[in-house]
Amino acid sequence: MSISTRPVPPPGAQDPPPARPGARRARTPARTGRRRALRRDWQLYSLAVLPLLFFLVFRYLPMIGNVIAFRRFEPGGSIFGEEWAGLRYVEMFLTDPTFWQVFRNTLWLGGLTLVFCFPVPIVLALLLNEVRRRSLKRFVQSVSYLPHFLSIVIVAGITLQMLATDGPVNHVLGWFGHDPIRFVQEPEWFRTIYVGSEVWQTAGWGTILYLAALTTVDDDLYEAARIDGASRWRQIWHVTLPGIRPTMITLLILDIGTFMAVGFEKVLLLYNPLTYPTADVISTYLYRTGVESNSFSYAAAIGLFEAVVGLVLITGANQLSRRTAGTSLW
Repeated sequence: MSISTRPVPPPGAQDPPPARPGARRARTPARTGRRRALRRDWQLYSLAVLPLLFFLVFRYLPMIGNVIAFRRFEPGGSIFGEEWAGLRYVEMFLTDPTFWQVFRNTLWLGGLTLVFCFPVPIVLALLLNEVRRRSLKRFVQSVSYLPHFLSIVIVAGITLQMLATDGPVNHVLGWFGHDPIRFVQEPEWFRTIYVGSEVWQTAGWGTILYLAALTTVDDDLYEAARIDGASRWRQIWHVTLPGIRPTMITLLILDIGTFMAVGFEKVLLLYNPLTYPTADVISTYLYRTGVESNSFSYAAAIGLFEAVVGLVLITGANQLSRRTAGTSLW
């Protein structure tokens, strides 16, 4: 007869906890939950397939072509270049005075576009939010955002016709005894023309976004402000603007990200050799250098530089917004 030597736990002691399952078993419920959610909401997930394919085919795969910025590319040869060139093309545009001229023009146009095109939709949305007559509000909304749906070619054509030497603007100036102004041929007028047409075309569409954000502001906040004796301007400053601040910051970060990518199509349609000193930007310079002159490697190096600057700008704006306002894109 054998006697067990297993020690008896003292009174009040708890049994030892069971051994923890392996990491693979611990992840099983999470995997099961994801699969269950995928089967339940597969219609919603399927809506993301086409956008993901679009970005994959037209945004990410073309990034492979940036390799020709460091290789000598010849039309008809390999798509990845014929031979390694290193930083030769980078040194070329860094020492090219024409590049620095178009770089300054890009900064000027991008900065002016940001300064004027960003606040105008906010102001217009605040004004429309104060309009009580729905018919007037809808009419102003329709008139303001219809230019957004016009082709850039049409917008450029209207701009050139309006500002032509024998156009309506010069006719009005002639009534006041002013000589005709060659708006389209004089470089000092190009920035004003470009920014003005950009404000006219984009202000209404941005207003829609801010009007949608205004609907999320709690009405109780306005009532509390009125009880405290706040005027209408005080309500806008302390209630309305803080309520749409996340939307404002998000759109501002996106605008800063596209700071360097000044509208290529509109500039190409509006400028001419006479206005190159103020109108020629990086995108149009790339077009002339890469497509017209067949210097694809040189153009790829400039385009890569532009993309890196844009990435730095949007990342810096996002970090600054996160630290100062507590709102960011990621």
